[in-house]
Amino acid sequence: MEPWIVLGIVIPFIGTTLGAACVYGMKNGLSPLVHKALVGFASGVMVAASVWSLLIPAMNQSADLGRLAFAPAVVGLLLGMAFLLLLDHLVPHLHADCEEPEGLRCALGRSTMMVLAVTLHNVPEGMAVGVMLAGLYTGEGAITLAGALTLALGIAIQNFPEGAIISMPLRAQGMTKHRAFVYGALSGVVEPIAAAVTVLFAPMLAPVLPIMLSFAAGAMLYVVVEELIPESAAGSHSNIGTIGFALGFALMMMLDVALG
Repeated sequence: MEPWIVLGIVIPFIGTTLGAACVYGMKNGLSPLVHKALVGFASGVMVAASVWSLLIPAMNQSADLGRLAFAPAVVGLLLGMAFLLLLDHLVPHLHADCEEPEGLRCALGRSTMMVLAVTLHNVPEGMAVGVMLAGLYTGEGAITLAGALTLALGIAIQNFPEGAIISMPLRAQGMTKHRAFVYGALSGVVEPIAAAVTVLFAPMLAPVLPIMLSFAAGAMLYVVVEELIPESAAGSHSNIGTIGFALGFALMMMLDVALG
């Protein structure tokens, strides 16, 4: 596998790991306001990445369809959302601020299901990076190395707060720092796995690359609308989450246009 592909696959996981490492330097955990800001920020990055890095390229690659250039993007978007909806109902998981787990009933512990909640969110992000790298590898869709690495960097930036959001509450519940760090870091392992598997199937994906790009976008948007935005807007000071969203969206937009 080419070095630049390995780099693109690993970058998002580094972001999660660095975020999880916050457990070593923060004694009092995340305040509710900081938590809202970080969740909003992650939402903004994911929405901007979905639009600029995935949906717009998907429609540009379908330009030969004329007025129907939107069709592959729409199909992929809806399929991606349906895929995450299915996972959301099947995979047992528990969100940090909730008492009742979601998904199929099981005997897993609370900490494990909290990690699974973040892991579930990371699946579409890994797929998004993998699809970009697959397009670059096959030479389809005029995807550039800078564009693929920019998406990986943007997801790594939003993974930083996600790593902290999973490790800090675990530490606050009495888990040791080292174990909380490991759980936080492991929540991001699914991203390089999903990306690597997607790249391995690159030759098969080339003919349907526009659909796959928008599929990843739909999956990420499902996570944002169904989980992250409601979490950032719950309770008081919802404007903090909105400000975080604006900053995350603006940052990813700038990165994609300036570097991609």
